[in-house]
Amino acid sequence: MSDSLVIARRNMIRMTRIPEMLIFGLIQPIMFVVLFSYVFGGSINVPGAGLSPSGYREFLMAGIFAQTVTFATAGAGAGIADDMHKGLIDRFRSLPMARGAVLTGRTLADLVQTALTLVVLAVVAVLVGWRTHENFGKVLVGFGLLLLLGYAFSWIGALIGLSVRTPEAATSGGLIWLFPLTFISNAFVPSENMPSFLQTIANWNPFSATVQACRQLFGNFPAGYPVPDAWPMQHPVWASLLWSVLIVVVFRTLAVRKYRRAAG
Repeated sequence: MSDSLVIARRNMIRMTRIPEMLIFGLIQPIMFVVLFSYVFGGSINVPGAGLSPSGYREFLMAGIFAQTVTFATAGAGAGIADDMHKGLIDRFRSLPMARGAVLTGRTLADLVQTALTLVVLAVVAVLVGWRTHENFGKVLVGFGLLLLLGYAFSWIGALIGLSVRTPEAATSGGLIWLFPLTFISNAFVPSENMPSFLQTIANWNPFSATVQACRQLFGNFPAGYPVPDAWPMQHPVWASLLWSVLIVVVFRTLAVRKYRRAAG
């Protein structure tokens, strides 16, 4: 843990010296909030809210939050690939430190950056009309699930970064699979509007579970909104927690194993 915290501190110092990384990371989710809120807000029918822009805005924000934390995967992969490309990982290997500390420290630093992004994004969401309707404790749990999902996906990014040769390939590889994951979900439209086979995929998507959990914890379900019968949609908080923990366990194991071989 001590070694991991040292590496995390190194990566956070690097972020402060390259502030455009954080700035550009904020621009994209803010654009999504504004575009989806004002361009699609009066066009998408949400059961219980109809075509109300304000109703869709509250329905939308959990999806935007979840998309933001998962898209940080590409940055995590690119950062690790860059360290590999520059030979920095070989330098770390020459030091008396735990093998998994390099990856753990990187993912912890990414978690801090994701938390800062969520804070800014939440402020923007409030400015465009998003509101929560549950107590403060439930809202905090919702944001905690978002951060846990982002941390879990950063391990997927770490594995991708160790599996490619260049940072550019890591960025592309980190994004290409995220688009179907986020759009075949309940993030932007209700899953019941999809064809039946896509509904099943969307309802069992780990991304959808976290979005559903956040809507529940934020109180952002329109009155009378029909909840799908799938278990993750009926118990979204537990489903989100289980999915995120499973992803961390599986991909951390694979990433550390890959790191040992790649740096060997």
